[in-house]
Amino acid sequence: MTSNEFTHKTVLLKETIDQLDPHDEGIYVDATFGRGGHTKELLSRIHHSTVYAFDRDESAIQTGEEIENDSSIIGDNKLILIRDNFENMQERLNELDVYGVNGVVYDLGVSSPQFDDAVRGFSYKKEARLDMRMDQRQDLDAETIVNDWSYNDMVRIFFRYSDEKFSKQIARSIERTRADHRITSTLELADIIKNAIPAARRRTGGHPAKRIFQAIRIAVNDELGSLERSLDQAIDLLVPTGRISCITFQSLEDRIVKHTFKENSEVDIPHGLPVIPDNLKPILKLVTRKPILPNQDELAENNRAHSAKLRVVEKI
Repeated sequence: MTSNEFTHKTVLLKETIDQLDPHDEGIYVDATFGRGGHTKELLSRIHHSTVYAFDRDESAIQTGEEIENDSSIIGDNKLILIRDNFENMQERLNELDVYGVNGVVYDLGVSSPQFDDAVRGFSYKKEARLDMRMDQRQDLDAETIVNDWSYNDMVRIFFRYSDEKFSKQIARSIERTRADHRITSTLELADIIKNAIPAARRRTGGHPAKRIFQAIRIAVNDELGSLERSLDQAIDLLVPTGRISCITFQSLEDRIVKHTFKENSEVDIPHGLPVIPDNLKPILKLVTRKPILPNQDELAENNRAHSAKLRVVEKI
């Protein structure tokens, strides 16, 4: 499948770049390039600047190469594509002699083309091999978790990453099935999950497989651990007045972003201290006290925008 066979509507596009407050002759990072929506919007607003774009997905990098070769988009800027996990942001930029940046954009979660491309195994609605890897060079995939991880490990990720009340029942049902044969199909797993939940509870709240597929995807890609490590690096890389614009789509991600931004923008001053030492001073200030949400027009046009939240901070 080529990148052009799938459509992707970038969520909170204008708001994210507005809040980044970009300027000419700057250095910017798109930590989650995807299909390049935020990068293209950013490039349209700056001159004589460089954008470093990270993505683990080969098809995303292929899309980036198309943009890289389009002078009508690039203009007098430079786009540098880096196929890697954004948790390696600082190391990879340092290798390129980049030690400070003016802004970082995060658009977390799975992109529409990854869900829409059935062979990637992200969707519980489409037949595919259980995969769910954002970077298809890695060994761990969804099939490995479902068939080789212990009952306790499955219960742990189901509870932690999806808050599924029937995590134990679902894990037991998976155990029973895999004792008979290896589970390799997305639709088979979706049925196993559905049948493990009491019939009365299946009638409300949408398909129960949605939450478990989310949990497995997060575990396959270590999404939350990578996010924590990447945010710390992004904050360190920011130059004074540099900003981070971060869009989340689920509560676990948003909690990490909110707490990371808050921890670095507040100071706990010991009682009676006459002068605040530099090492106790906050390094960030909150640009958005409350997250920016999609407006009604965007919600009507793009169903995947409904859970989006944009948080922004600035380096002091």
